[in-house]
Amino acid sequence: MTGSSSMLSEAVHSLVDTGNEVLLLYGQHRAAKPPDDLHPFGHGRELYFWSFVVALLIFALGAGVSIYEGMLHIASPEPIERAWINFTVLGLAFVFESISWWFGWKAFNVDRKGRGIWSTFKASKDPTTFMVLFEDSAALVGIVVAALATGLSLWLETPWLDGAGSILIGILLAVVAVLLARESKALLIGERASPEIGASIRRIAAEEECVAKVIDVTTSQLSPDQVIASVAIDIEDSLRVPEVEGLIGRLEARIKAEHPELFRIFIRPEPAPDGAVGP
Repeated sequence: MTGSSSMLSEAVHSLVDTGNEVLLLYGQHRAAKPPDDLHPFGHGRELYFWSFVVALLIFALGAGVSIYEGMLHIASPEPIERAWINFTVLGLAFVFESISWWFGWKAFNVDRKGRGIWSTFKASKDPTTFMVLFEDSAALVGIVVAALATGLSLWLETPWLDGAGSILIGILLAVVAVLLARESKALLIGERASPEIGASIRRIAAEEECVAKVIDVTTSQLSPDQVIASVAIDIEDSLRVPEVEGLIGRLEARIKAEHPELFRIFIRPEPAPDGAVGP
């Protein structure tokens, strides 16, 4: 209707975002399935898989189509017609995206706990939280870019600026997609849980009198609220089998009481390396 390349890019961006929300909801649904014989540790990482797919769609469809459309418009500039339609739609879109962004920010802010935005993003184990926030942030910036490109194209009577705006939107989406894909991949292949959980498990194990040394604590994030932990401990050689069983049972109970997000705990008695002393 208007011949605006930036407007088309924002339309594609909005369509991709809408589809992405459906995929994230589907990922949440699949991740909630209980463990079975084929998946004894549950399906929690399905959420990370679908989050990675979302990042790929943002890059391939959102960024790719926007840059391609912008290049076409620069090669064959087309004057914008009925620009009031563009500004009306972009204005309404900005209002709706701002509302969505506010709810995304509130959810993201819960996880901040005084940390910076970037450090919270890197530490987050729930991709739905930071993906919605980043997508909405990119959408708001994209709307502003589209409005500026349309306005400058009309004011300076240079239609190719509209195509340049479309390319800028594509570059923005590509950057966001790479960041989201990188973080989703780390979670998908088995990122460790927060260092605080590992340190807490080590402390609890070291407090047991029968534990001579905590050799190693390994954690892995299965889903935003599920973690598995493996704890290697050196125990006193004088302990009998029933006493070892009691020690392991006490440790599991204490660790789970303090960290209910732990889905499985594996405690392995093993000898400490030669020369190792202390907890």
